[in-house]
Amino acid sequence: MTPSWLLDIFAAIMLVVAAVSAARLVAAPAWRVGRGAALADIDVAHLLMAIAMAGMLATSLQTLPNGAWEVVFAVMTAWFGYRVVRDAQLSGFRALAGGHCAPHLIHAASMLYMFAALDMPVAHGSGGMAGMGGMGGSMGTLEYPTLAFVFTLLLIGYSTWDLDQLSGPGAGGHYSLATRPTPAPVLAGVAAAGAAGAEAASAGAAGPDASGPDGADPVPPAVGSGPADGQGRGVLAPWVAISCRIAMGVTMAFMLVIMI
Repeated sequence: MTPSWLLDIFAAIMLVVAAVSAARLVAAPAWRVGRGAALADIDVAHLLMAIAMAGMLATSLQTLPNGAWEVVFAVMTAWFGYRVVRDAQLSGFRALAGGHCAPHLIHAASMLYMFAALDMPVAHGSGGMAGMGGMGGSMGTLEYPTLAFVFTLLLIGYSTWDLDQLSGPGAGGHYSLATRPTPAPVLAGVAAAGAAGAEAASAGAAGPDASGPDGADPVPPAVGSGPADGQGRGVLAPWVAISCRIAMGVTMAFMLVIMI
């Protein structure tokens, strides 16, 4: 038995996370993703996870049936798994230890596991999950509890890391939403361009205009040398998404523990 008021508090927190994620999607439409304003897949994942968890915690907030959520989180797990593999090709082990998409992969896989492994009767024949607070705070149980324990440890670990990034300078760190791994060829091209610009400057090429050699355009600034478009402003600030991820990680860990 878990106090229903405690479940309601976590459900309310998830509703706040869902609202913030929706606001981020509105503030940074998908067509601006390439400019670093936001990463739409992460905000969509936060929105869907928060809605699903709110429905699990409070019966009145249920939305989709179990089967539909399983499909949603299976697709989400596959997507972030693909993203982690891509990151690993560029960053190696760092993509798992502190990469950009690894925590979202764990979150999506945890949600898939909770919906697939929960042993609890459905509510009123609707095909939806009988929310955790639906029977006076009585809890369903999860099959394969060892797996639930492993997910709990991973969620706690990533949430702790997020807290460290949130308290660091700029609240950026490895999880900054405007930071993507830069391919080596791009870095090499930027370095070569920077070397060419330095050579032109040392040869006294600076004239009335700031043109490069042979009238070319000025050398662009190095990748990652300045803030991304929209980063750090209002709801798009990196610390906002990190805070949402911490709230979801803690809530998922809580749900797993009380259902083991």
